[in-house]
Amino acid sequence: MSFTNDSLDPQHLPTLADARLAPVSARLAPCQAVLRALHWLFLTALAAALPFLHEDFAAWQPWPALGIAALGTVAIALGWWEARRRAYGLRQHDVIYRRGLLVQRTQVLPLARLQHIETLSNPVERAFGLVRLVCFTAGGRGADMVLEGMTAAQARAIRQHLLAHLESTASERIESDLP
Repeated sequence: MSFTNDSLDPQHLPTLADARLAPVSARLAPCQAVLRALHWLFLTALAAALPFLHEDFAAWQPWPALGIAALGTVAIALGWWEARRRAYGLRQHDVIYRRGLLVQRTQVLPLARLQHIETLSNPVERAFGLVRLVCFTAGGRGADMVLEGMTAAQARAIRQHLLAHLESTASERIESDLP
């Protein structure tokens, strides 16, 4: 096997915009809403329970809790909207995950760097039938890509596809190392 490094024409490169992305499960939005509601409910209860140090401020006591509850409501609504816009895609040589509302983040994970894959789910995600697919790459200390909002069937199919790619890549490397 000889090494080649041909030049590419920048005008004819495939674009990320041409990649077909599939939306994640519609169950992600209500799942995220429940998780955020629990978070903001805790903060609101904490603000309502904290007594003020001076009795002159007693009339103002409900306002911090109401303000936190209002912020929580906005955060839940924005989280719902953002979760509905998430999408993922599989291509021959990479995995793509897009998320974000105002600032949109698109991650592209080259399959050549993929080392292993995990599936995770917390109790709320399990109640909604959702799984997170966590991808780790060579040289990384933590997860390099987390695909949220996958149904168990989607996560299983993607995981099997990625594991098959890992196995074929490993066997190709072993064959190329043989004399």
